[in-house]
Amino acid sequence: MTQLTYETQLIRWRARYARRNPDGKTQLLDEFCEQYDYNRKHAIKLLRNTLPQPTGHSPSGAPPRYDPIGEVVEQIWHCAEQPCGKRLVAALPLWLPHYPKHFNRLLPTQRKLLGEVSAATLDRLLVLHRAKARRGLSGTKPGSLLRTQVPIQGEVWQQHRVGFLEADSVAHCGDSLAGDFVWSLTYTDMASTWTEGRAVWNKGAAGVLAQTRDVETSLPFALRGFDFDNGSEWLNWHLIRHLQQRRQPVAISRSRPYHKDDNAHVEQKNWMWPRQLLGYGRLGQEGVVVSINTLYKEIWGPLQNFFLPSMKLQDKWRDGSRWVRRHDSPKTAYQRLRSSRQITQSQRQRLHEYQESLDPFVLAQQLEQQLKPILRIAT
Repeated sequence: MTQLTYETQLIRWRARYARRNPDGKTQLLDEFCEQYDYNRKHAIKLLRNTLPQPTGHSPSGAPPRYDPIGEVVEQIWHCAEQPCGKRLVAALPLWLPHYPKHFNRLLPTQRKLLGEVSAATLDRLLVLHRAKARRGLSGTKPGSLLRTQVPIQGEVWQQHRVGFLEADSVAHCGDSLAGDFVWSLTYTDMASTWTEGRAVWNKGAAGVLAQTRDVETSLPFALRGFDFDNGSEWLNWHLIRHLQQRRQPVAISRSRPYHKDDNAHVEQKNWMWPRQLLGYGRLGQEGVVVSINTLYKEIWGPLQNFFLPSMKLQDKWRDGSRWVRRHDSPKTAYQRLRSSRQITQSQRQRLHEYQESLDPFVLAQQLEQQLKPILRIAT
């Protein structure tokens, strides 16, 4: 169903407000302020249509000439998991070829505007739709048996070579770490930002090892390095033997205790993967693990790696009392791998054929359908 524009919704709100008695107007004001996060006095002026009119100065916000693409931008923004303007600009060329199959045909004027729109304008167009988030609990319990065998890697290492992964776990425990619940495992390649996710029940060593094996077979490149924190789910003999006792051992390292920035690549993906997808509720039923893993492997992973661009930190320096950071242009993990010389031509061809078989809007629809029964379990 086509979503109404903000102007159309505001006209309907004003009509409802005019018909209400004083008590009804109070109730409607409460709903209006809650939905749009407006100050109450500003909401009253909006609904009464008594805001001061512009006096020849240029109006604030997006210029009116971008109104024809407002609906298109909103549809793609919602399906693309609500990225910022800089990432959305890079995502539009990936999503627009599939847009007419699911919504309306794009007019030449719309195509022209979509090719010219800037990141700042997109942010202004979407300012009323931004979501809010909250923080969760940390469930890392230190594993001490193998600390002397696994070296600490305090600096970012091999970040330009494909195949060096950082791994982390996220607890879906709600407001309490007591009892049994689902854990998400996140694996991120530092060079390409290619990310895989898996779910386990209670993050036992055997379950984490099984999912790590499955991730390794799903990667479009060879595993060369593996970096993790000091949690017991990673720091155990089962996983170490799997990584080391092979013809070409995988380099392993661990972060310094209480230094989350040592694993910054995967830490930032913990929001993009488990938190943005499954939220902060408690997942306390073991049977849901299979559904989550299907979601990660067949829908969420392809959507993130092929159609949702991200930015990588290129350089940072200290300027007085603050850090200045410079990022590269937004790209998807697939685009970074495709332009890399570190994968073979056959690997590059397989990735291209897989990408051509995907439709981001279909993935977004499947995500919505399969996510609902999982989130019903979260309390």
